[in-house]
Amino acid sequence: MKRTGRRRSSVWDCFEQVGNFVRCMKCDATLKYCGGATSSMMNHMSRHHPSTTPPDEDEKPVICTVQCIEEESTGHSDIMQVAIMSPNMSLTNNPTEREYGERKRLKRSSVWDIFIKVDDEVHCTMCDTKLKYRSSTTSMMYHIKNKHPDTMPSDGVSLATHAEVTELISRMIEKDMLPISVVSGEGFRELLAYTVHNYKMPSAGDITRLIEGHFHEKMEELVMQLGRVEKVALTADFWTALPFQRYITVSCSFITEDWQGKSAVLRTHKLSSDSHTTDTITERLLNTVQTWGIAGKVTACVHNNTQDVLSASACARVTWDYATCFATTLQLAVSDGLSEDLVRIIAAAGRLVKHFSHSLLASEALEQKQVQMCLPQHKLIQSSKARWDTICDMFERLLEQRWAIKAVLSDRTITHRQEAQTLEIEDDCWQIIENFTPVLATLKWATTVISAETEVDSNDLASKPALIASMLDPRHKHLSFLTPTGRLAAKVKLHELVSKLDVITTTVGPKDEQQETLITPDISQVAMPSQMRSDTKNTMVLLLGDNYSSSYATDSEAQVDYYLRDIAPSLDINPLDWWRVNGPRFPKLATLARHYLCVPGVSLPSLLSEAGQTFATMRTRLSPEHVDMMIFVNRNA
Repeated sequence: MKRTGRRRSSVWDCFEQVGNFVRCMKCDATLKYCGGATSSMMNHMSRHHPSTTPPDEDEKPVICTVQCIEEESTGHSDIMQVAIMSPNMSLTNNPTEREYGERKRLKRSSVWDIFIKVDDEVHCTMCDTKLKYRSSTTSMMYHIKNKHPDTMPSDGVSLATHAEVTELISRMIEKDMLPISVVSGEGFRELLAYTVHNYKMPSAGDITRLIEGHFHEKMEELVMQLGRVEKVALTADFWTALPFQRYITVSCSFITEDWQGKSAVLRTHKLSSDSHTTDTITERLLNTVQTWGIAGKVTACVHNNTQDVLSASACARVTWDYATCFATTLQLAVSDGLSEDLVRIIAAAGRLVKHFSHSLLASEALEQKQVQMCLPQHKLIQSSKARWDTICDMFERLLEQRWAIKAVLSDRTITHRQEAQTLEIEDDCWQIIENFTPVLATLKWATTVISAETEVDSNDLASKPALIASMLDPRHKHLSFLTPTGRLAAKVKLHELVSKLDVITTTVGPKDEQQETLITPDISQVAMPSQMRSDTKNTMVLLLGDNYSSSYATDSEAQVDYYLRDIAPSLDINPLDWWRVNGPRFPKLATLARHYLCVPGVSLPSLLSEAGQTFATMRTRLSPEHVDMMIFVNRNA
């Protein structure tokens, strides 16, 4: 005998099928239904309607259709029999295997409704995207959420497996730069115990091993990327976590073959209290360069150190030039440029803001005055000595709330006379603040522009990487900010670099003439008698050479001259986009552009944004043994 029928699950007493979905008749919840599986419906009933959950199917009488085939009978008569099975009987000989299979199906991730596995890859059936599969469905869940949000399963179907939850915990720690010990917190464990049924909380060691796996994966990817680039620029970011914990984070910037600007963190070194010297820091940089296999590829190193420990004259062991971070230089210039009167005004403004921050009565009164005067309900901003741009923010906010502040200080029920006289800013000081704020705002705007990651950055000055990069930026190639003598020296330096490139190219091998620059239309094919044209051509070629009338500029100096005479693009054009289009016109200069336009203007551009400031705050809470790994996986995500 063999089974031909299939028993009906008792879960259908609570659900009805509507196309490719099923609807719960108790709460009208809609679940996806595919493949005849009832696991999602059983799970929904157990979670949302436990009091009405259907009894175990093995305890119900089951009607089964059985077909009996009499092989010895000539008529092969089919006898349909109905067997009534007792509650203690089972359809299979091994009920424990059946129960195990049912439990296993309950843990099946819903992503497999959209993905299919092919060898060590998974293929999306909706857009043909191929992803690597390493026994985790997290990447598939991310793909569905980002690319096909309308197909995300609802209700109980999208229950994540325990492995997926653990993977998400490790990603959360990496993204938010949390201490790994967060998984040991009682509150965090209670949260997961409540939200994930029967979840076994991983230990700090388990999470560390997961993050280490991500760390090594990203390292392998970055090594392959760096192996394909010609030149890179280093950035050295000095920062402090605690008064006695100093670090240097070494990053790199480079330009890909398709003219995409990329940056990545390479290594974070801890500096001891007695190792903040030129030799020690240079050793750290050389070690990083050797580890990543980019020796000989470094164009320049941008740093934010204010103690001048990375001066070019003191670092003869390296092959690159050093440049100070633009934001750091501007910070020092602004700080040194403040007069004593301005310093006193800044201190008085700081005391005023501090008063409203610490006095609840004054703060509430300020909010009431803002409403009465129809002013924006903004809080005052306190400046920071470490960042001059916060002075600009503080002044702008004080000017905005000036009359509301005066009203609060004039109210004797809120501010005493003696206290008001101490805090009040005189009218001439207000005038200075009003005149000085636009100056700071301009400098702040310049810092923001130069710090964007999509932007690129006398005889001694002409050899600096920053100036060469400015010449290779088509927007600034005319160097209008220099004197005529300085522009001439920069042009000579550019010719010298192109000539050196010619020597290297000649050593490697002759370059295809067809790759040279198309400068003028080809007018060599002028209509004339064929015999005369042939004789004339042979004679002229013999006298002047094959490339004399070529439409391609084979002379390096010609490329530089044509490039400098070319019309400069608009200031809002990305220079890398310009070179992607015009690179074939100036192939030698395009090679130099890849070498020098990767030099950033600041040591770590993102730190000057709001998100970067949050990152700078988060990294100070990491333990020393995890600093390098956590910053690497966070910044290279």
